[in-house]
Amino acid sequence: MSAIDSIASSSFDEEARTKRKERIFTAIAKAEGYLMVAGLGWLVPLMKIAAGDSPRQQLGEVWQLLCVPLAGLLLFLSLWSFFAPKVETSLGAIPGPQAVWAQAVNLYDDHLAERAKEEAFFARQQVRNDKLVAAGKADRVKWRSYTGKPTYLDQIFTSLYTVALGFVIATLIAVPLGIASGLSRSINGAINPLIQIFKPVSPLAWLPIVTMLVSALYVDTSDAMPKSLVISAVTVTLCSLWPTLINTAVGVASIDKDLMNVGRVLQLPTWKTVTKLVLPSALPLIFTGLRLSLGVGWMVLIAAEMLAQNPGLGKFVWDEFQNGSSSSLARIMVAVLTIGIIGFMLDRVMYALQAAFTFSTNR
Repeated sequence: MSAIDSIASSSFDEEARTKRKERIFTAIAKAEGYLMVAGLGWLVPLMKIAAGDSPRQQLGEVWQLLCVPLAGLLLFLSLWSFFAPKVETSLGAIPGPQAVWAQAVNLYDDHLAERAKEEAFFARQQVRNDKLVAAGKADRVKWRSYTGKPTYLDQIFTSLYTVALGFVIATLIAVPLGIASGLSRSINGAINPLIQIFKPVSPLAWLPIVTMLVSALYVDTSDAMPKSLVISAVTVTLCSLWPTLINTAVGVASIDKDLMNVGRVLQLPTWKTVTKLVLPSALPLIFTGLRLSLGVGWMVLIAAEMLAQNPGLGKFVWDEFQNGSSSSLARIMVAVLTIGIIGFMLDRVMYALQAAFTFSTNR
C-alpha cells in the first residue's frame, strides 16, 4: 500500500469514528430528557464518559447530580440515628432508621400472610362447593368474598385510588372553567371572587359539609365506592381544583393575540379554536397547575381519610396513633416516608406527561 493510500485510509477511518461518535452523542442527548424526567440524570455524564467525552468535566456532573444528593441523604440518616433515641415521647423514644425499616418489613410480611389466608379461604370454599356439586346439591353452592382486614399495601392502593378519583373530578371541573375564564373577561370577573374565597379553605372545614351532603345524596352505596371513599375524594376535589383553574386561566389569557386573530380570520368555530389554538399554547401552564393540584390533593387526602375513616394511609396513621403500642410510632414514620415517596413519584409521573405533551416544561 502506498503512502497516499495509507493516508487516505487513515483519514477515512477517522471520519467514520467521528460520525459514529456524533451518532452516539445524539442518542445520549435524546435519552437525556427521559432520564432527567425519571430522576436518573446522573447516568448521562457516565454515558458521555463511556462515549469518549472528557472524564474530568463529566465526573463533576456526577458529583453534583448523584454524590451531593446521596451525601445529603446520608447526613439526614446520621442525624436521625443520633438524635432519635434522645427524644422521649408517650410511646417511647423516637425510632431510628433501623426500627422504621424493621416495621416496614413487618408490614410487608403481614401483607403476605394476609394474602396467604385469603388464598386458603378461597381454596377451602372451592373444595366445599366441589363436594356439594358432586353430591348433587348444586343449589347449596355459595361463593363468599374474603372479609379479612386490609393490609398496609391495600391501604396504599386505596389512597391512590381515592386521590386519583378526586384529582380526575377536579381536572374535569377546573380545566373547562379555566379555559372559559381565560377567554372571557366577564367569566373571569365572576369566578375570581369565588376562587379567592374558597381557595384558602382547609380540608378540615370542608369535611363536615361534604359528609352531610354525601350522606344525604349518596344513599344507594356500592362496595366499589363506599361512602367514606366518596367523602374523601370529594374533599380532595374541593381543595385541589384551584391551582389547575388558576394556571389554566393564566395560560389561556397569555396566548399570543395574533394567534387568536388568525383564528378569527379563518372563522374557526369555538371548539376548533379551543382544541387547535388555545390548548396547545396553554398546555405548559395547565400541566404546571395539574402538578400543583395533584400535590395538594395528596396532602389533603391524608387528613380527609383520618376523619372520614376511609381505609387508606390516613386511617392507618390514625389507627396506629390510637393504638399506642411500642411499634406504633415506627409504623407512623413508615407511613410518613411512604406518603413522601409516593408524592414524589406522582409528581414525576405528571412531569413525564408534561414533557411528553408540551414543548416547554418547568421542573
